[in-house]
Amino acid sequence: MTDHTPYLPPLGDPVPPADAAFQPHVPLTELQLAVERLRAEVRKVIVGQDELVDLLLVALLSDGHVLIEGAPGLAKTLTAKLLARCVRTGFSRVQFTPDLMPSDLIGTSVFDPRTTAFEFRAGPLFSNIVLIDEINRAPAKTQSALFEAMEERQVTVDGRTYPLAPPFMVVATQNPIEQEGTYRLPEAQLDRFFFKLTVDYPTLDEETAILVRAQQGRELLSADAVVPVIGPEELERARWLARQVRCDEKLLRYIAAIVDRTRHDASLMLGASPRASLAILNATRASAAMQGRDFVSPEDVQAMAPHVLRHRVQLTPEREMEGQTPDQVIAQLVKQIEVPR
Repeated sequence: MTDHTPYLPPLGDPVPPADAAFQPHVPLTELQLAVERLRAEVRKVIVGQDELVDLLLVALLSDGHVLIEGAPGLAKTLTAKLLARCVRTGFSRVQFTPDLMPSDLIGTSVFDPRTTAFEFRAGPLFSNIVLIDEINRAPAKTQSALFEAMEERQVTVDGRTYPLAPPFMVVATQNPIEQEGTYRLPEAQLDRFFFKLTVDYPTLDEETAILVRAQQGRELLSADAVVPVIGPEELERARWLARQVRCDEKLLRYIAAIVDRTRHDASLMLGASPRASLAILNATRASAAMQGRDFVSPEDVQAMAPHVLRHRVQLTPEREMEGQTPDQVIAQLVKQIEVPR
């Protein structure tokens, strides 16, 4: 009998799990060790923001793009840059501005007089982890240049298609406060983001710890303080292991019911697409794997659903006038769905 299991390179000697009473069918120790190395490296610089870091790692394992929203100065850009530095892959950063053209992002064909032919010169989008600062500062024409790249991992220029080398991940930031000179992201583009993560202010203790580090030396708050701890092959193996996590059919129906309810809730005028269902499934599997479980639980679904849905739903004008938020509506409708046991 032929074994069709894909070959994956070994990552070193296995380490026994901390809880010897539970032995998952999928060997997740290697994935957990890789995640812990990434966490430890990011925490050399970032104080607090543990949930943000963990959700970025979930997105990385799920091969998804992330939109981070928060007030200026909350280390959104720095956290994304640190994540890219911890993975031994290409990295590029693009500052979106109102005068940025699509060709500034994807590249353009330039005439070469030596060969009397046009030669394509790739833009910063041709990298592995692409950080886009203030994505809502560029007009719709430039934002639309991301559509094909984010969904199909390729770019078409002058009738020719150029594949983007894996891994490919877009991490975009935006400021929810200052809206002058910004352009609303179209729903079609928002739907291509795996997560929308919101960043809040640090606690008093966390901010004190930031000041202590700053006084000890500015380099302790710099991205230069971290080094790569995993490579592309190890990342691909971790992603493969996460995809082996089981999700019971009852939980698949639970995910579908939550997403379906967004399309019929009286507080929402726009519900989530099937892409949201797939995102919740992939996020729950990655989250369970990071916790050392080879199965998805209802708690995983409830934890991941807000981050997947908040940018995919749209409140009715009445609910917006009442001051409700998408997170509040999502929490209410999740409570209305019977939890499978």
